[in-house]
Amino acid sequence: MKFILMMNMKNDADSQTKGIMSWPHEDIQAHIRFMMSLNKDLKREGVLVAAEGLAWPSEAKIVRAGQDGAPATDGIFPESKEFLIGYWIVDVDSAEGAYKVAARASAAPGRGGAPLNMPIEVRQIMSGIPEEFQ
Repeated sequence: MKFILMMNMKNDADSQTKGIMSWPHEDIQAHIRFMMSLNKDLKREGVLVAAEGLAWPSEAKIVRAGQDGAPATDGIFPESKEFLIGYWIVDVDSAEGAYKVAARASAAPGRGGAPLNMPIEVRQIMSGIPEEFQ
């Protein structure tokens, strides 16, 4: 079963993740090392399908089909309380397996090495049309 694990970051002044680029250099390095190690472990365990970090929301655009289907952008992504900062796609035997991976990702170190305990949204990737719509 495939699942997407989405790492959301709070966009408020009280969040430990706010201003990650203002963390001490060694804390940023520790966080990155943790994420790289997690990805290597998941790959070695045979469950990692894909994992990517995403650019900041200020770099995102909202795109709609314009005239003749040409892309029309609405500027930058709207301000929100949380935004998607990265994701993993894992192939595991059950939802519980995906939850275990999500908990590992949530424990990534933050400022001073304290676990971030960031929320990780877990959703199954549908492999076909749900029965009720066939």
